[in-house]
Amino acid sequence: MEKKTILTGIRPTGNLHLGHYFGTVTNWVKLQNEYETFIEIADVQALTDNFNNPEKVRKNVRELILDLLASGIDREKASIFIQSKIPQIAELTVYYSNLVTIARLERNPTIKTEIAQKKELFGNNGESITYGFLGYPVSQAADITALDGEVIPVGDDQIPLIEQTREIVRKFNSIYGETLKEPEYMLSKTTRIKGLDGNEKMGKSLGNAIYLVDSEEEITKKVMGALTDTNKIKKDDKANPDVCMVYYYHKLVNDDVKTVCEECKNGLRGCVLCKKELINKLNEYLKEFKTRRKYYEDNPELVEEIIKEGTEKALTKAEETIKKVKESMKINYFE
Repeated sequence: MEKKTILTGIRPTGNLHLGHYFGTVTNWVKLQNEYETFIEIADVQALTDNFNNPEKVRKNVRELILDLLASGIDREKASIFIQSKIPQIAELTVYYSNLVTIARLERNPTIKTEIAQKKELFGNNGESITYGFLGYPVSQAADITALDGEVIPVGDDQIPLIEQTREIVRKFNSIYGETLKEPEYMLSKTTRIKGLDGNEKMGKSLGNAIYLVDSEEEITKKVMGALTDTNKIKKDDKANPDVCMVYYYHKLVNDDVKTVCEECKNGLRGCVLCKKELINKLNEYLKEFKTRRKYYEDNPELVEEIIKEGTEKALTKAEETIKKVKESMKINYFE
């Protein structure tokens, strides 16, 4: 039985952190065994708000690929490709832009949230919002349909973007005839991983992230500054592990988390001891990742071969799609 196609992607704006890993990447590693999997390094989308810093995006493309391979993405099961190397995506974006109104883009809940964040950050009433940023759901629809993406793994905050793609597909098919597949979303089973400060989101801009590439010294410094129960003053005070980020991360990497919980509640462990134990557990957990990453760092020719292979495979699918689209739109001149 032919496998369905999964298309997912990530923007190269920094290395993978624990939020990416537990919230997304571990799921991709499982799904690659069940689906024909394409993972897009969305460098064009990253440029929508990093257009003035292309070197940052370029550097992080390589860093991100190394992180993904070290995390367990297998070249025999999944194809990693670079968005900008698939020109058909940009072409489809132009065609789809005629099918979506500005008002509809502005009503997209995901876009509305991100615009509000930008207004708060820059305080200029949204004057920094570019055409490229506002229209990135159209580009995302092109990503998905270019590769005939049938199943799209997302968090609940990304569902409106997939609905936008479905609308574009339906409108295209209603005007030009049945051409494109309407994708379905697959809601991620893993919840968003909190930051070291207790923030619901872990991120570089918030300064609350542990990166998979962090050294033992960096992990130590970050964990020692993590939020704990503010009501616990002395070492022997009873505490509430549910408001402690150290316990939160123990649950991710410690097999004996039950002991941690009970000792915390009964005042049998101090915060410093608990943090040091977490540091050891994190370093132990990330050891295999770092060993694999070192292997790929030492074999750049292999990494280049993998990304070229994945990009060629994606390009082949995109060429088939654009041929069908042009035939349907009656713009297949000289063919």
